[in-house]
Amino acid sequence: MSKKVVITGGNRGVGFALVSKFLAEGFLVMVTTRTGEIAIQHPNLEVVQLDVTSAASIHTAVSEIKEKFKTINFLINNAGVGLDLDQNHPEIDVVKATFETNVFGLLNFTESCLDLIVDGGTIYNISSVMGMLNRDKIVPNATAYRMSKSALNMYTKTLSARLEVRNISVNSIHPGWVKTDMGGDDADITPEFSAQRIFELYLKKLPTGTFWAAENQIQLNW
Repeated sequence: MSKKVVITGGNRGVGFALVSKFLAEGFLVMVTTRTGEIAIQHPNLEVVQLDVTSAASIHTAVSEIKEKFKTINFLINNAGVGLDLDQNHPEIDVVKATFETNVFGLLNFTESCLDLIVDGGTIYNISSVMGMLNRDKIVPNATAYRMSKSALNMYTKTLSARLEVRNISVNSIHPGWVKTDMGGDDADITPEFSAQRIFELYLKKLPTGTFWAAENQIQLNW
């Protein structure tokens, strides 16, 4: 029986590439987008509308996932925003909006899906090295984005400890500096390359509660 993966924020960039990759690998894929639409048609693909900042939208989406998939083998929390990447001075409204998607929305959606994830399943939280606290030099920009990814990494750690009893692996994944709307044209790698490397990490069955760089397949030090 084909494994089932849920990918949030799959209408473009790394998310879109992940959808294409997992379909090519024979997975049943449920992708969430804000519009409920995606520019792919495939017999193994289901699309559900989701706004992670809306509790009502999360409830409806999870109900639809449960109805169509019953269970999930793999959840990839890819949906996220970078609203202040070019800003050096944090603005409280931007910080709040960033956390609504990257932290509160992700947490609410994940917690709502936990009963659907099979024992021995996997959760990947797409994070960033910009959220690491032990980097030698921190550029004074993107305060909201950096803070949100640091908070996400701590959620990965606490959730992994909680789900060990069910043998569910929870990991933070840095997808690389990717040529997307967020990463820009000067980025190092394509979304397709990033998706390939994330898939390879999945095959490695990473130890739970760890942080990995997809591009280089190396474990990061939070």
